[in-house]
Amino acid sequence: MTATRSALKKWEQVREFALGLPGAAEEFPWGESVAKVNKKVFVFLGVDDGSYPLGITVKLKDDAAHAHAMTSPGAEPAGYGLGKAGWVRIPLEEKGAPAAELLCDWVEESFRTIAPKKLIAELDAR
Repeated sequence: MTATRSALKKWEQVREFALGLPGAAEEFPWGESVAKVNKKVFVFLGVDDGSYPLGITVKLKDDAAHAHAMTSPGAEPAGYGLGKAGWVRIPLEEKGAPAAELLCDWVEESFRTIAPKKLIAELDAR
């Protein structure tokens, strides 16, 4: 199954945004792309080779953002027990999937949850 062009474009925008945050770096544990800050994952970007449906997983501590994300078509608590800690998987290929701008807002919230205060201050100063 190949990703829809729209989903792939959103995925690329979200990846670029995530890697542009202060101190962010891309790594490939478990064969999937993740963005880390301070050696901790703040967004799981999955794989873009068509082997899995395209999606992202973010940590949303804010109840309103978490609830909003969970209303996205196909959204679900992340597996491996991460859902209990606020991690949400959001598929990008579903009809009505969130726009890239909203996904980037959620990535930024996830970053702010994980990043050290110094890097959050750097982001706020931009």
